[in-house]
Amino acid sequence: MRKLKHISAISALCALLLVACGGVRTSAQGSDKEASNANSTQVTLAELYDFRVVKEYPHSTKSYTQGLEYVDGVMWEGTGREGRSHLQRIDLTTGAVDIVASLPKDEFGEGITHFRGEIYQLTWESHTAHVYDSNGRHLRDVKYRGEGWGITTDGERLYMSDGTSTIRVVNPESFATDASICVTLDGQPLSLLNELEWVDGMIWANVYLTDAIVEIDPKTGVVVGYVDMPSLRELLINNPEAEAFNGVAYNPESGHFYVTGKDWNKIFEVEIIKGN
Repeated sequence: MRKLKHISAISALCALLLVACGGVRTSAQGSDKEASNANSTQVTLAELYDFRVVKEYPHSTKSYTQGLEYVDGVMWEGTGREGRSHLQRIDLTTGAVDIVASLPKDEFGEGITHFRGEIYQLTWESHTAHVYDSNGRHLRDVKYRGEGWGITTDGERLYMSDGTSTIRVVNPESFATDASICVTLDGQPLSLLNELEWVDGMIWANVYLTDAIVEIDPKTGVVVGYVDMPSLRELLINNPEAEAFNGVAYNPESGHFYVTGKDWNKIFEVEIIKGN
């Protein structure tokens, strides 16, 4: 399922609108009544943002990127595929990888986030979040229902995607669902939400099988804007193994984003330009 080819155009999002909020991937979604879309009669149309590439960095083609996060000057990455799933640090200058933890060979790693001095790493179908200290030492596991795709935090709670149009707000200790957010694009549910990043009160998300990231208002679930980046693939020279666009991290000092893909040979630092 996670090996399908990408869809390069943002028009692919239209096809994803057919999947209703909640989907069928998990029994822990929360009801539509809990969703944050408070005013269904008013439709906010998403703005198309522009972007420019600020810098390119080397990235290991053996890293099947599932989670990307920039914390205190360090780039962290969670990778996927059975036998290749790790929690690792990346030297942006050289692309060198420092594996700090490896998942069991039968587990498929997914998104990561830092929360109160600990690191959470999801798994796809193993229903387990692995929790590490800041150096990657395993502390404990937390079980959850359904699939794990992306994860982020606002500093108080965790936000978790599972491939549907619902983002769950979960308790960091138990992963019990406290609330759910039905994400909509131009008034319709948007499915295949993947890697997540919390930025200045908003959630940014990769949309799986596209080369787009979307900006979501967590109070309403509305996609207020999006960036389509298929042109990045033209910069991946001699990289035939490159798969889906995935991985979004934010540098609060520069205001720039870092994006990459599964087995891509580059990480791109980009400036997102709004209001054009």
